[in-house]
Amino acid sequence: MERLSKLFGSPARLKTLRLFVFNRDTGYTLNEVSVRTKLSKEMVRREVVELVDSGLLRKKGTRVAARYQVNPRFEHLVALDAFIRETTSVRPREIIEALKRAGTLRLVALSGHFTGILEPQIDLLVVGDHLDDRTLANAVHSLEAELGREIRYASFATADFRYRLGVYDRLLRDVFDYPHRLLIDKIGL
Repeated sequence: MERLSKLFGSPARLKTLRLFVFNRDTGYTLNEVSVRTKLSKEMVRREVVELVDSGLLRKKGTRVAARYQVNPRFEHLVALDAFIRETTSVRPREIIEALKRAGTLRLVALSGHFTGILEPQIDLLVVGDHLDDRTLANAVHSLEAELGREIRYASFATADFRYRLGVYDRLLRDVFDYPHRLLIDKIGL
């Protein structure tokens, strides 16, 4: 029980856990964890040290070039993975609020990781007018920090989306032929 008690304790710990559990095969430096989770370096260092002490993470390399990765022999890894996957979600309202700053939204569709189906090429489809690519990318990176995994997304101007929809574009078919969820639909799909 002592090991499990070290796993939970703060939102920073949860963000760090999500990052490592959803990306098991990837090793990260403290700086990379800080950037991906949008947490301070000091907070990340503290959380990673605790997770190494719990046995969940293992350290590879020297102090300066140290990389941290999930320990595949951690006894509760399967249960922890199932728990985190089951409880990790972002509310639709939070997604819309994050994306609104990028421009006038006409359609927002969730697929892929958001629906549990891994086959579609993208997880988030954004259609709108006057979309600012940099603001949209920042919004998606904020959502990635909350979720602990990369979000594959695509954005289109309304006219371009209508054209692609009319010619049965493969990317759009991958979204709409599989289970998906429309958060905003001002186009009338």
